[in-house]
Amino acid sequence: MKILIVGGGMGGTILANNLARRLKHELKQGKSHITMLSASEQHMYQPGLLYVCVGRMATDELYREQTSLLEPEIEFHVDPVTGFQLDQNEVTTQSGKTYGYDLLVIATGSRAMPESVPGLAENSVNCYTEANAVEMWRQVRDFQGGTVTIAVGVPHKCPMVPLEVTFVLHDYFKERGILDKVKFQYTYPIGRIHSLAPVGEWAKGEFDRMGIQYETLFNMKEIDGANHVVHSEEGTQSHYDLLVAVPPHKGMAVIEENGLGQSGWIPTDRHSLKMEGRDNVYVLGDTTNLPISKAGSTAHFEAEVLAENIAAIIKLGGPVRDYDGKVFCFIEAGSNRATYAMFNYTQPPAPRAPNRAVHWFKMAYNQLYWASARGLL
Repeated sequence: MKILIVGGGMGGTILANNLARRLKHELKQGKSHITMLSASEQHMYQPGLLYVCVGRMATDELYREQTSLLEPEIEFHVDPVTGFQLDQNEVTTQSGKTYGYDLLVIATGSRAMPESVPGLAENSVNCYTEANAVEMWRQVRDFQGGTVTIAVGVPHKCPMVPLEVTFVLHDYFKERGILDKVKFQYTYPIGRIHSLAPVGEWAKGEFDRMGIQYETLFNMKEIDGANHVVHSEEGTQSHYDLLVAVPPHKGMAVIEENGLGQSGWIPTDRHSLKMEGRDNVYVLGDTTNLPISKAGSTAHFEAEVLAENIAAIIKLGGPVRDYDGKVFCFIEAGSNRATYAMFNYTQPPAPRAPNRAVHWFKMAYNQLYWASARGLL
């Protein structure tokens, strides 16, 4: 069986390695073949960008060579897919090559779209690319006081980033000794300060204790850069001296260009992870349209389920597990404290009081991530 994985992020990498180990004998005998197509020879640890924007991590700590993370039996090419011919079981790539498959997995990820809100890209900073995180670090470093507005768009990658970036910046200005000169204004699009009600309730207590002001039902409409004002669709406005954005996200352009899903999100069965209407196409991570968090842990748990099922299809003739919506997210809470949220389709999160032990476990995970990408954790 020819298995083709499009995308070399966390989900695609864990899936490929897990499959290579499960199908060791089939690969050795030539009965199965795994190919990965990626847009980059580098693999980025995206959660590390949060630390880059406050100078706690260097950019070169974010990367590993993709080939160093993959099992040797996996055929790897840096050759982005430009066309999906699903009826012919083929994809075409930037180099002009065609790759056939018996089973296709699409894990192309998502992208921040600050340009979707007028004025946002020109007047804000964010932590979603290396260049943006470095620019945020420069502006945060030079900030001497005033109002820091955190403005959140939807949908966005990593559900905890709006809270974490607020807590991390609070810590940073406290360490610099200028916290008394900084006012925090947090805005959120729905009627509470986080999409997950238990997380929102927990964070509200933290914000109240730390003096962080917040406004809910605030959907960014446009940014008036000349007057340093964020206007909302609801008719309110928020002044800023430093605007930190969590921009709206979309799926990758190649998904929209090939008509696979609106806004780049592919319609996906919530349990089997099959693309709707296709028996031999699966979708992982941010690329799905599932109503769950677009987070690395989502891709991780989906990849484990899918690897087990693909191996079972080859060995037993059918899948053996359903994905239950499992997600696990650390939440950096400032002052060397952290907590976490774990939930699935039916069980909501119940975050506990943050503590130092979880924070240091999170710090350790920043290094353990590379073992996780290899599918060893």
